[in-house]
Amino acid sequence: MYTMKESEDLCDNYLRILASELIPATGCTEPIAIACAAARLREVLGGVPDWMKVHCSGNIIKNVAGVTVPNSGGLRGVEAAAVLGAVAGDSGRKLEVLGRVDEKQRMEAQKLLQQGICRCLLEEGKENLYIRLEGGRGNDRAEVTVQGSHSHISRVVKNNTVILENPVEGKEEKGDRSRLSIRGILDFAETVPVSALREMMERQIAYNTAISQEGLNGSWGAQVGRTLIRTEGDGLRTRMKAAAAAGSDARMGGCPLPVVINSGSGNQGITVSVPVIEYAGERGADREQLYRALAVSNLIAIHQKRFIGNLSAYCGAVSAGCAAACGIAWLDGADYDTIGRVIVNTLGAVSGIVCDGAKASCAAKIAGAVEAALLAYDMAGKGMAFAFGEGLVEGDYEQTIRNFGRLGKDGMKKTDEEILHMMTEERRKNG
Repeated sequence: MYTMKESEDLCDNYLRILASELIPATGCTEPIAIACAAARLREVLGGVPDWMKVHCSGNIIKNVAGVTVPNSGGLRGVEAAAVLGAVAGDSGRKLEVLGRVDEKQRMEAQKLLQQGICRCLLEEGKENLYIRLEGGRGNDRAEVTVQGSHSHISRVVKNNTVILENPVEGKEEKGDRSRLSIRGILDFAETVPVSALREMMERQIAYNTAISQEGLNGSWGAQVGRTLIRTEGDGLRTRMKAAAAAGSDARMGGCPLPVVINSGSGNQGITVSVPVIEYAGERGADREQLYRALAVSNLIAIHQKRFIGNLSAYCGAVSAGCAAACGIAWLDGADYDTIGRVIVNTLGAVSGIVCDGAKASCAAKIAGAVEAALLAYDMAGKGMAFAFGEGLVEGDYEQTIRNFGRLGKDGMKKTDEEILHMMTEERRKNG
């Protein structure tokens, strides 16, 4: 149990974590981060650059290669994101940088791409989330660096003069994630004033439900969500999977609707929220219950990802699907041990699904992760869990999270490198 002062301090910390994580983004966050840097570059140079070089970590390249840049007219890739950002982006809108692009700007960007003004280069030896965009206009030259988080511009240089040095935000601004725990999250969800959650949760509900519905209504991506409804019917369990998958279908297909993200990812933001929203609607939960359940699902996802990192070879749909089932369990009145068993059962079954970049197949991985997490809850509700000491399920619930986090961050590092090598070889072959 916590004292009143400890609970207040914990509540403030968790609210700061949520506020820093649950932010809107238009399109996949990796190409959007590039577009944001390019928009800032144009602003520094006073106009669209004559040339650009985009230096990216491997994980950025991996997550941009197969996804459509929003409002681009179907363009894909690092160069497309950079050029469209330089032509039409508004860096002040951060991850919604490409939310307002007109046809004239699209045509200009396509023309500049054909002229080859932009080149992508792999930057080795950097953190997984790293972009350094350099460019020139006339006699001026500038650099913009993004690192730490997708919208954080850490350094700007013009003509060899540093005009911005902005270290990665620390615990004070974004909250101390080392203080996250399952018990702490449950205590927070049950005691936080509902007024402190309302605005951010309403935005997540509105944005993520809208793009999910768009995915179900339109022919986006591989149509995983629509396929599930067609083949399995419209029962609650299928709707929870299909609604989450459909949001990814639309997002990976370049839908310009914004998404509220989680752990730097729109797909994970959709996955932690939409199944919970569907379930709450089915059981008649009121708005306050839904806000609190979303606090559980969002924070348990962030808790898992803090050990893995935002970008790795470990598919974030697993941690997000697991967290969604925890939010659903909370709505049913599940206690600490039941929610702990949901985590153990999900991670023990489907951890290790690889992330080979953002693309249409993400929707299918989301559907699979949500199904696995719902099975995990079915088991947990009956007191069943994979035994401690079997594989990476060891010690207690928190130790299990740490073990699978280590798998994702350290154990799958070589896998990540090999995926990148194969993808860059394919890129070179295809010109």
